[in-house]
Amino acid sequence: MARRTETIELAVLGLLHEGPMHGYELRKRLNLMLGWGRVLSYGSLYPTLKKMLRSSLIEETTTTALPTSRRPRIVYQVTDLGTAEFERLMSEVGPAAWEDDNFDIRFAFFGRTDMEIRLRVLEGRRTRLQERLDRVQQQLSLTEKEVDRYSAELQRHGVESAEREVQWLSDLINAERNSARATPQQ
Repeated sequence: MARRTETIELAVLGLLHEGPMHGYELRKRLNLMLGWGRVLSYGSLYPTLKKMLRSSLIEETTTTALPTSRRPRIVYQVTDLGTAEFERLMSEVGPAAWEDDNFDIRFAFFGRTDMEIRLRVLEGRRTRLQERLDRVQQQLSLTEKEVDRYSAELQRHGVESAEREVQWLSDLINAERNSARATPQQ
């Protein structure tokens, strides 16, 4: 649960760097970012926002009520402390940076990350996936005769998905390295 909260915090801080947003807009953008497999509820978002408010990572302002509602709208924006925390989180290059829960969110904000950090995260993710792929391929060859065709098909699909992601990561790493070579160092 703590890791999910940290992932939501990172995503909120990244989105609020684009500008202030109200809760509904944040939730909508976060759900787009998290993808179809991980829908974020208000029950997850608002406790995280309250925690971030207490930590002074974000602040809220109240706007005037809309003609269609009597309630004023609360808008969130990142603070200087939140900006520093976002930069700290994005500069981390340990295993949490390339795990399934966190990688997609970090990748969404790679444009604000130093190239060396991007490369280390991409390489870490590729290594982790390659290790996982090797294990699954070994297990697949051992269990192919023991499982029904649907289970085998699901395993095959998982292998193909991991192979595609490893190739995608390799292409990104090569593009980063080629870009670094093409850009003269100052």
